[in-house]
Amino acid sequence: MKLEEQLLARSGNKCELSQAEGPLVMYAVPPQSAKTEENCIMISEACLAQIEKREELDKNMWRCLSTSMWSDVPAVQVVSWRMLNRLSSEGWAMDNLDMMYLDDETLTWAKAAGEDEEEAIVEIHKDCNGNLLQTGDTVVITKTLDVKGSSISAKLGTVVKNIRLVEDNSDQIEGRVEGQLIVILTKYVRKGG
Repeated sequence: MKLEEQLLARSGNKCELSQAEGPLVMYAVPPQSAKTEENCIMISEACLAQIEKREELDKNMWRCLSTSMWSDVPAVQVVSWRMLNRLSSEGWAMDNLDMMYLDDETLTWAKAAGEDEEEAIVEIHKDCNGNLLQTGDTVVITKTLDVKGSSISAKLGTVVKNIRLVEDNSDQIEGRVEGQLIVILTKYVRKGG
């Protein structure tokens, strides 16, 4: 039997964190040298996107950790512990962390994530309508903008193709207007074009 089939049987075809049904993906809990039944879990796409910090943390969605933290599966315990730490500003998450017990080996694994667990806020670039922006997207400028240090202005309705996200600042993107690379505030663009 393949590893994925073993994990689906163990999970009952449900996310091992949220118990959600539907499409599941195998998540190899880092760090590890080989994928085994002990260090992999089946989870939903929604859980995976937030674990990997590709989406903002939906604090209410993670209340499922109150149940999953009691799992017998070490990999589920590790992910539960890590996510509870990311949510430690929430009272319910701190209460669960206080109750949670991990043996020394599992706790060492949980702490070996190599990431700053205090980083609960994920920088996500969104347009004026709240749509997710990604590098390579096309946007339309929603307000005429004067470009600092230049004689050009980015007119209302200007289409900016192949944008680039500004790292460490989710309020800014870069794009070319009249052949010049400029920084544009995300609140003045909408996705599409």
